[in-house]
Formats: sequence, C-alpha cells, structure tokens
Amino acid sequence: MKSMEQELQCPVCKDIVKQPIVLPCLHSVCLMCASEVLVQSGYPQPELPPEPNSPASTPNTRSPRQIRRPIPKSDRVDRLLRSGSGTYPGRRRKEGPQTLMLFPCAPCGRDVELGERGLAECMRNLTLERIVERYRHTVSLGSVAVMCQFCKPPQALEATKGCADCRASFCNECFKLYHPWGTPRAQHEHVQPTLNFRPKVLTCPEHDQERLQFYCKSCQMLLCSLCKLRRIHTGHKIAPVTQAYQTLKDKITKELNYILSNQDMVLTQITQLENTMLAQALESSRQRRAEALANQVAEKRSLLEHASLMAFTQELLKENDPSSFVHAARITHNRLAQSIESMQRFSLSADPSFRHFQLDVSRELKLLTDLSFIQAPLAPVIDTQRTLAYDKLFLCWRLPQDSTPAWHYSVEFRRRGVVPGGGRLEEVTGTCAVIDRLEMDSVYVLRVRGCNKAGFGEYSEEVYLHTPPAPVLNFYLDSRWGLHADRLVVSKEQRCARSVPGLSLLQDADRALTSCHLTADLLVGDVAITQGRHYWACSVEPGSYLVKVGVGLESKLQEWFHLPQDMASPRYDPDSGHDSGAEDSSDSPPPFSFLTMGMGKIYLPSSANSHHTDANYRESGFTNGNGPSSPTGVTYPLPPRLGVCLDFEKGRVTFYDAHSLRPLWEGPVDCSAPVCPAFCFIGGGSLQLQELVANRNANQTPVRRVTIQSRVTKLN
Repeated sequence: MKSMEQELQCPVCKDIVKQPIVLPCLHSVCLMCASEVLVQSGYPQPELPPEPNSPASTPNTRSPRQIRRPIPKSDRVDRLLRSGSGTYPGRRRKEGPQTLMLFPCAPCGRDVELGERGLAECMRNLTLERIVERYRHTVSLGSVAVMCQFCKPPQALEATKGCADCRASFCNECFKLYHPWGTPRAQHEHVQPTLNFRPKVLTCPEHDQERLQFYCKSCQMLLCSLCKLRRIHTGHKIAPVTQAYQTLKDKITKELNYILSNQDMVLTQITQLENTMLAQALESSRQRRAEALANQVAEKRSLLEHASLMAFTQELLKENDPSSFVHAARITHNRLAQSIESMQRFSLSADPSFRHFQLDVSRELKLLTDLSFIQAPLAPVIDTQRTLAYDKLFLCWRLPQDSTPAWHYSVEFRRRGVVPGGGRLEEVTGTCAVIDRLEMDSVYVLRVRGCNKAGFGEYSEEVYLHTPPAPVLNFYLDSRWGLHADRLVVSKEQRCARSVPGLSLLQDADRALTSCHLTADLLVGDVAITQGRHYWACSVEPGSYLVKVGVGLESKLQEWFHLPQDMASPRYDPDSGHDSGAEDSSDSPPPFSFLTMGMGKIYLPSSANSHHTDANYRESGFTNGNGPSSPTGVTYPLPPRLGVCLDFEKGRVTFYDAHSLRPLWEGPVDCSAPVCPAFCFIGGGSLQLQELVANRNANQTPVRRVTIQSRVTKLN
C-alpha cells in the first residue's frame, strides 16, 4: 500500500490530501489549497469551515449547560462550503450573471471553470478520504493519539469514542456528560475517535439533505431526485446510481486485471522508452559536437592559400596609402594573429568520444554479485534401517541437509566381484528404489547418486545386501484354528499376532505351585509346503516372554492343537534342552522344529541332528550371553529379524539372522507330509511377519495368493 503515496498527493501542496474536493476536470485537491489558489488568482476569500482538529472546532471552553443549546446540523461543513466562494452578502437575484471562476489545474495544465458558485460546485471526495485514512493507519502515520476535545487542559485525556453527529471525539466521562441517558443525544452514532469527521453520504450541493441517487450518463454527473426533474436533463439517459456504480466498478476491475496480467508488456515498453531516451541523448550530443566541429573546420579552411581571408589579406597588402591601410588593416591583423595562435595551440572544439556518458551498471553488478551457481547434489546417505533384501531389494536414502536438490537419482547395483560401473543402472525420481530380477543367495553391491541441472553428483557409500537363499514364501497367519481370544489376538492384515496372559492363566495359577504348568498358544501359516525350498522372515518383540518360531507337520500341529493346552509335559518345559520333539524317536526326524526366543535373547539348542559352530556366532556378531557353550545349548542376543529356510526334499530347516543373512542354527524336520510355518506363544509376546517389498507401497492388503499349495482339510 505504501507504493500508492503518489496517487494520494495534492497537486498543489504535494502532501497527502486533506478534505479533498473534486474539480470539474475530475482531479482532486485539498479544500484549503483550492481556496489559496483562488485568492492568489484575485478572487475573494471563500468562507470555509474550520478544520476538524483546529481550536475553532474544539468546544472545550463551553460548559455542559451551554452545550445543551441546539448545535448546527451534521451537514454544516457542506453548506458552509456551498455558500462561500463566488458570492457576497447583499447580492440580489435579478442582478446580472457573475463572471465564472477559473481554477488553474496543475495536472491538466489549463484553467478549469468552477461555475458561478465557485468551490460550492465541487463535492468532497469521500472515497479518497477513506483511502487516505486506511493508508495512514497502514504506514503508521496516524498513530498519534486522539485527545478528548472537551477535557480542560492540561488534564486532557485520550479519546475513546467519537460521535458522528456531534463530529467530535470524547473520553468516557465527557461522552457520558454530553450524551445524557434518555435524551436525543444518547441516540447519536458512535464511531472510533478521529480528527476527521466526514459526512456519512454525499448530498446534493443545491438541495440540502437530498441524497444523490441518480446518474446522468449524458452530463456525466450525479443527480438528486429534484435535479432529475429539471428541464436541462429532459431526454437524457438517467440511471440509478447503484447501476452506474456496478457498471463502473466492473469496467475498472476488468481494466485493472488486464494491466496486471500484462506486466511483461509494460516492462518491454519501459525498456523501449529508456533505449529511445538514451538514443535521443546521444543524437543531441552528436549534433552539438558536429556543429562545433563544423565551425572549426570552416575557420581552418579560411587559412588555406586561396581562401577568402588569405585572398583578402593579399589584396590588402597592395594598398599604398598609409592612413587608409592602417585604418583597414587592424581587424585583419587581429584575425590573422588569432589564426596563428589557433594553429600553434590546436585542439578539437568538441570531444569526439563519449567519455562523459557513464553507463549505470549498478543493478547488473548487483545481479551478478547475488548470482548463485547451481551445484550438483552431494553424495546421498543410505538409510540402513529401511534398506533390506527380501523378495526384492529395497534401497532407501536421503540427501544431506546442506545439499542442493536433485531432479532424479541413478541407482547402480551389481553382484559382488563385478567391477564398479559394470552393473545395471536404474533412474528413479524419489528417494527409494525397488530392484527385482535378482539371483538368489547372492551378495549385491548398491550405490546411488543424484542429478540436477549442474550434472551428476558423487556416489554414496556402497551398501552390501545378501539375497535370500530360496524364493520368498508369502503367507498370512491362519486365524481359523480356534484361537483363544482372551490370550491371542491376530491383526486385521493377518501378519501380526500378540499374546497377552489372560484370565485363564490367573485362574490356574494354583496348579503352577504343584506342577510344571504352562499355557501355550499355537498359530500356523495359511499355506502348506509339499515341495521345493522356501524362505520367510519375521521379527519378535524383544520384550516377549517366550515365542517359538519354526515349522512342523500339519497333521502333528493339528493333533497338538486339539490336545488340551494346559498340561504338564517335558515337551513344554523350557529347560528340557530341545524344542524339536526328538525324544519321540531317535532314528526318524522330529515332526516339528522350533527356535525359542524371549526376553531379548534367542536360544540355540545343541543336538546330534543339528549343527552350529562358535565361528558362525562370532562371524555373525553375537556373543554368548550365558558364558561358555553347554551341552544343552547357548543363548545370544535376539536379532532384529529372524529368517527361516525350509528345504522340503532334504528335510532340513535353517534359521538365519535376516539382517545379515548369516546362519544361526540348522536341524532336521520330518517332511513326509505337508509342512506349515508355525509359531507358539508362552506368556506375553508379539510377532510380526516380514512384509513383501512388492507390497510396501500398496495402500490396501494385497489379494491372497497361495504360493505353494492350499492347506489340506482338518483331520477328523
């Protein structure tokens, strides 16, 4: 809003307008400035109303008793304005017409006719007054406190209310005093305190209290209902002022939008004008210099042998009369002396160069100084917590905070052993990539770099990902096997299960004092494996009490499930030293094989049919939490994710640290019939199946796909 200050200036005083009036040429000037211009032009001093903040308009010397006398109406300012210029007391109606007043309008550059009544013909520009008031508040020009106009100094208080009818500002006490309850003044309109009270609406300058409700399109002037009936407007196109208001407002809005939408055209025209001005200045300077040099050339040409001066001098020397020669030769002598001096001290009368023209390049220098060159992105940082290898490779990264943005990224991946640059490249626009068509049980090396307008940046550090040893088996937790709802809850997506010790364990707590009594809940996958090698992964909450993860014959698992869940048996004793049921038969493989996890540890059993080495544990980064290995097994810290690989033809199951894909434990399992993934909860615990990378960005749960074979019907 500060940029429009020039539009609010009075063309006479060059200051913000005060009480502006509209001249017949539609320019606005201050009322006081217009009066002074008329006086300077020889017209009589018009009678003007006092300024709102002048002592004459501040009745702080009147008593409340005096103030009760009737005061002038609110349109007193306008009526005083109408009765001022161009009239004098005692004028008769039948006298001859008075000379029209002429106002020298500076913006127009010509004299404007004001009419017989002078400034009374000009109405106040209330719209401009409102704009000025908003402008002053915006640029903090009107932050000076408005004082009460009725308090006696020096105890004047700050005004809190204004009265539009009294046209004055009051403090709280003075407002109550001059607006007693139950009097007509109590109905006056309250406004914010101000020093500039304006009429609420425009009224006709010839008919008091008549509102301007019509607009004459032919005369282009506002009319009241009485002016409309005049003979001068007979046959004119007259419309309601509301219609003229809407029409004019729509035109101005359309014109404003056109100008704002064509700012490039305005800038182009400004550039053309500046170039024309520069060319004109150069042309004017060239003409002045050419004229000066031409005069100097003419002067030098007169010194040639057959030039006029030389010829005249030669003829002058032929004069023999001394007195005549002396009388005529003095001016020639002076001219020749000046020519000789000019020859000896020759210099151009005009500089042929344009050294005094200095091009202002400060704006261009500032643009060049502030110019920032685009740099290539910095090396991305791999997010190792989210990056993994499962059914596909999922690589995630981010740019450093001080890096420039990247338009896209180039991901390079290759098998370990292939030289850098010999792998495959994929272009992605986001900060993650899914890579498929990979070989199983292989180590891949991945790196990524960003690219923008400046080119490619540096590669990130290389990350090594080990693909699973077998195809990934996608399955869900089967909730159709009579779950104990008070102890085991399966998520809606059927990929997460949580066990909470329920009321049944509390009710049977007395038996736990006399026997080894545990409550176990079994949960199986919804697929049955009958052939091939398969791999899947899951994660166990470190705070779980006991969770068993493994595989087992579907028939044996169903038989176990239908047996009473609360029993005293070495099979459920966590201290028995094994979880595979190997005591059922020493020659045949066990019907199921589990690893036990709980309380942040994983228990790796030792048996004749299973194998693990301390080298594997040390290579995996584990340390024995219970000291040296014992014949019954060892415990190690729980890995973030546990991988399970089943080789159905060989009857072997291998457990991995799914993060590094290093083997933890391998053992036999009976694969003479369909085998199912199985999970067993003892006490509180939580388990989450690893989500497929292919489904990571899916918004809905994917449609169920049985990868191997649907589980057979329950045994009767």
